Amino acid sequence: MASVAIPSRSELVRRGLWLNYVTIGYNTVEAIVALAAGLVAGSVALVGFGVDSGIELTASVAAQWRLRADLDPDRRERVERVTHRMIGASFLALAAYLAVESVATLWEREAPDASTVGLVILILSVLVMPVLARAKRHVARALQSRALEADAAQTSLCAYLSVIALAGVGLNAALGWWWADPAAAIVMVPIIAKEGIEGVRDEGGCDCQD
Repeated sequence: MASVAIPSRSELVRRGLWLNYVTIGYNTVEAIVALAAGLVAGSVALVGFGVDSGIELTASVAAQWRLRADLDPDRRERVERVTHRMIGASFLALAAYLAVESVATLWEREAPDASTVGLVILILSVLVMPVLARAKRHVARALQSRALEADAAQTSLCAYLSVIALAGVGLNAALGWWWADPAAAIVMVPIIAKEGIEGVRDEGGCDCQD
């Protein structure tokens, strides 16, 4: 049986950089479309998803910094810690935003309009993000990087949030359940906050399993 070639560290870094370029490109489009559609429709779930996309851009840029420092052992650990905490702080910022906005929307009973454009971008994200997250996680675990693992978790979270937001926006569009949209945003908060706390505390890490 032929042996499987194990990628070198430099090859893994190049693969990670390429995956981050793809993530940055997609998330730029995703953030613009989701924010615009959410603001037009008055959808907290869509705006929150758009803000998350913007935060994921920050996480991907931080991951780029971490990857570019990988081949320099003197810088690697310091950049690893700083990047991990930066990504954690971005999670906490999003959780705080969603908590305030979704509760305010429920309190004021602000019914969002249906958004076809928002539904389309959410469906695309449900399909695209899990594939990107899995590929990025493989690189993170091969490099044994908590920061890159956190970045992969952010991409996975984007997929989860797209499903939750899709449920809220879809129920509002199909059945007129206005409360489903902010309720979906509230469901996102503890998931996001948990990742943020672990990142800021520099907890978690690669268990190097699939």
